[in-house]
Amino acid sequence: MQIAFILDPLDGLKAYKDSSIAMMREAARRGHRVWTIQREALAWRDGAVLASALAIEPCADDHDWYVAGEQAVRPLTDFDAVLMRQDPPFDFEYVTATWLLERAVQAGARVFNDPRAVRDHSEKLAITEFPEFTATTLVSRDPDVIQAFVDELGDTILKPLDGMGGSGIFRVRSDDPNRNAICETLTDLGRRTIMCQRYLPQIAEGDKRVLIIGGEVVPYSLARIPKAGETRGNLAAGGRGVAMALTAREREIAEALAPTLWARGLLIVGLDMIGGHLTEINVTSPTCMVEITAQQGFDVPALVLERLEAGLA
Repeated sequence: MQIAFILDPLDGLKAYKDSSIAMMREAARRGHRVWTIQREALAWRDGAVLASALAIEPCADDHDWYVAGEQAVRPLTDFDAVLMRQDPPFDFEYVTATWLLERAVQAGARVFNDPRAVRDHSEKLAITEFPEFTATTLVSRDPDVIQAFVDELGDTILKPLDGMGGSGIFRVRSDDPNRNAICETLTDLGRRTIMCQRYLPQIAEGDKRVLIIGGEVVPYSLARIPKAGETRGNLAAGGRGVAMALTAREREIAEALAPTLWARGLLIVGLDMIGGHLTEINVTSPTCMVEITAQQGFDVPALVLERLEAGLA
């Protein structure tokens, strides 16, 4: 197969832990040809979505991790699969890319995750579809409503709807002298909607990333354990990743969501869970494949390629 990956700039990727690179290495190991595309190269002309694509040969060296090959402008329908793997921010340019990719799908390209599903799926707000699995949650921009929520629960997490990697997340207690300032800053004085959740002390055991690949639940999670003095487990915020078997509750949640998410064309999904509660559903560029594979021996990138090869994706 010929597989194209839409990525952030190649030289900025961290090959020792990047899930996309792990998938590209696995694809090459299986004899497939790997191409890379930069999002800004996407274009539409006369009914076709085109892009300047660079063929690469992934290497095992984490410093010089690829050898560049042919570069050519090709319609996305030339590829057997196109994987959109660019990180947020989910800004207007990201949305524009989903529109272009949707036109490519209409022309016959196989794009994952499905661009319409990605566009319609807010990684924070998506949990509101499954309230039976969430902790007590409020979504609002009204400072009075948010302050009442903090008073009611006593210990809360406030976060923006467009953040990633733990950015902009605050733990706010009812007696926090900075609560007004935090609320004003996050909501931009009531002009921006945010999410508020009951604080879950089980964060000390890790913010668990549970992967679903083509509707199949990976049996191990990566627990992102906060460093001392932190309430955020995100690896980008200094958390430590420990791969471990799913709990019964984590498997229950993942198995309940898997068919619905797969039916929407979401090939790679990363659920975030704390203490058996669903906190986020990540679909733009879910990570943690490398750590789970290395620590538990369950080859997640291989599962992705198996699903693509089987024609199930």
